[in-house]
Amino acid sequence: MVNRILKAPDGPPSDVERIKEESNYLRGTLKEVMQDRLSAGIPEDDNRLMKFHGSYLQDDRDLRNERQKQKLEPAYQFMLRVRLPGGVATPEQWLVMDELAQKNGNGTLKLTTRQTFQMHGILKWNMKNTIQEIHASLLDTIAACGDVNRNVMCNPNPYQSEIHLEVYEWAKQLSNYLLPRTRAYHEIWLDEEKVEGTPEVEEIEPIYGPLYLPRKFKIGIAVPPSNDIDVYSQDLGFIAIVEDGKLVGFNVAIGGGMGMTHGDKATYPQLAKVIGFCTPDRIQDIAEKVITIQRDYGNRSVRKNARFKYTVDRLGLETVKAELENRLGWSLDEAKPYHFDHNGDRYGWVKGVQGTWHFTLFIQGGRIADFDDYKLKTGLREIAKIHTGDFRLTANQNLIIANVSSQNKKKISELIEQYGLTDGRHYTALRRSSLACVALPTCGLAMAEAERYLPVLLDKIETIVDENGLRNEEITIRMTGCPNGCARHALGEIAFIGKAPGKYNMYLGAAFDGSRLSKMYRENIGEEEILSELRVLLSRYAKEKQEGEHFGDFVIRVGIVKAVTDGTNFHD
Repeated sequence: MVNRILKAPDGPPSDVERIKEESNYLRGTLKEVMQDRLSAGIPEDDNRLMKFHGSYLQDDRDLRNERQKQKLEPAYQFMLRVRLPGGVATPEQWLVMDELAQKNGNGTLKLTTRQTFQMHGILKWNMKNTIQEIHASLLDTIAACGDVNRNVMCNPNPYQSEIHLEVYEWAKQLSNYLLPRTRAYHEIWLDEEKVEGTPEVEEIEPIYGPLYLPRKFKIGIAVPPSNDIDVYSQDLGFIAIVEDGKLVGFNVAIGGGMGMTHGDKATYPQLAKVIGFCTPDRIQDIAEKVITIQRDYGNRSVRKNARFKYTVDRLGLETVKAELENRLGWSLDEAKPYHFDHNGDRYGWVKGVQGTWHFTLFIQGGRIADFDDYKLKTGLREIAKIHTGDFRLTANQNLIIANVSSQNKKKISELIEQYGLTDGRHYTALRRSSLACVALPTCGLAMAEAERYLPVLLDKIETIVDENGLRNEEITIRMTGCPNGCARHALGEIAFIGKAPGKYNMYLGAAFDGSRLSKMYRENIGEEEILSELRVLLSRYAKEKQEGEHFGDFVIRVGIVKAVTDGTNFHD
C-alpha cells in the first residue's frame, strides 16, 4: 500500500525560476534585445529564455583569449536546434537546412543524438530570418531546448517500415501535443501580433503552467529488438510491443537520465524503469500526466537535482506510479515481454515495403560538412535534389536516406559512389559504434574536447583493435566534453567524460543493448594512459571472450568492473 505524502523539496526557488516567472510566458525582453546591434550577445536572463525558443547563445572558445587581449567582447554566436519528431525530414527541408547553414551558420550541420538538426555560428542579426526560413519549410525550433518536453525520439527502423510509420505518427502527436501554448515564439520570430487582454493561466499553459518544468524532459519510443534511441535514458520511454506484425501498445518506462556533476554523488545517471503497459491511444494521456507530476513535485530549488529521475527516486517508484494512475483515472496493465539486442544502426541498403529501399550512412560525429577529401555535404545536397522519399536522422548521429524508389535507387547509388559516401562498413565496427557530443569550441559547458578529438583517438585505438583481430567486433564507445550526457556516455561499453583539457574519466561495462550503465574505471587520465589501458583490456578480451560475448559483458564477467543497474555506484 503506497501512502507517501507527495511534496516538492523545500528551499528557495533557483534564479531560473525567477526568470521564468517574470518572463510573461517566455517573452522577457527578447524582442528588444535581438534588435540591439551594440552587442552580438544578449543578457543572461534572456539567454535562459532563448532556450525555450530552440537556441543557446555561445561563443567561439578558441578565440576567447585572443579577443580578451584585444579588449573585444567574446565571439558571440547562436546555436539553433530544430524540433524534428522522430528525426524525419523531407528532401526539401534538408535543402533548406543545408542552405541556411551555409548562408547564416558556420557552413556545417550537426545531426544530434536526439535525431535533429543543429546549426552553429549564427550571428544575432541573422537569427530572426533564419527561424522564419525554417518555419517556411514547415519546421520550427519551438521547445527544442528549455524546461519543457524536448524533441520526441523514435526508432527509424528501416527493416520494419510499417511499424516505423505508425510509431513515428505517435511521436509526432506527442511532440505537437506537448508544445508550450504561449504565443511568444510566434510574436518574437514570426511577427504575429500580440493579442490584447490577459487569458487565464490555464488557457495559456494548461500543461506546463506559468513556471514550466523544473528542468528539461525527454521522451523516446523504441521498437524492439532495436534500442537505438536508448529508451532507458529517457525521462519517459515507450517500448513498442508488436504481436503478429501489429503494434498492440507500449510498455511504459519512467525516470531515466544521463547527466551528473563531477564529484557530486547526489547526482548520477539513471536507467528508466518499466512500470506497465498501455494501448497506443493512451500514451498521450500518460505523457501529459507524467509531465504534470514532474511539474508539481520536481525540485525547483536545486537545478542539478531537478530532473524527473530525482523526483522518482525521492518520492519512490511505486508512489509515482500510484500518483500517475490516480491522475489518469485508470491503471496500467502489466508490462509485456520484449527483448532488445542492440542500440546501434544497420548500415547499407535495406529493402523496405512496397518496393522502397533505405540506405543508412555513417556520419562521423554527426557532422555534415565538406572536408578536403570528402565532399559529404555536397553529396547529400545532390541526393536531396533528386530524392523523392525522406531523410531520417538516427539517434546515433547517422543518416538514413529512406523510402528510395526502385527507379531512384540506381541514381542515388551512383551519387553515393561519386562522392565517396559509402555506407560505413569499411570503417571498423568500433568507429561505427561511436558517439561524441559537440563540446569545444562552442559548448560553454565543455571541460575537454569530444567531437574534434574522438576521431583522432579512434585512429590510435583502431591500431590496437586490428592487432587483436577485433576490427569487426562492435563495441559502443562514447565521449562527452562534460558530464551532462549529451552523447549518453553512461550507456557506452567504453566511455570518456571530459574532466579537464586532455583529461577524461574512463568508464566501462555498459550493456550493448543499452540496459546497463557503465562504471568508473580510471579517473582523470590522458591519451597515453587511455591507450595503455585499452591495449591490455582489448588484448585480454580477444583472448578470453566467450562466443558472442560483448565487451561490456566481458569486463563485468571477469571482474574488471562491477555491474551497475542504477546510478547509485556509478561514480565509484
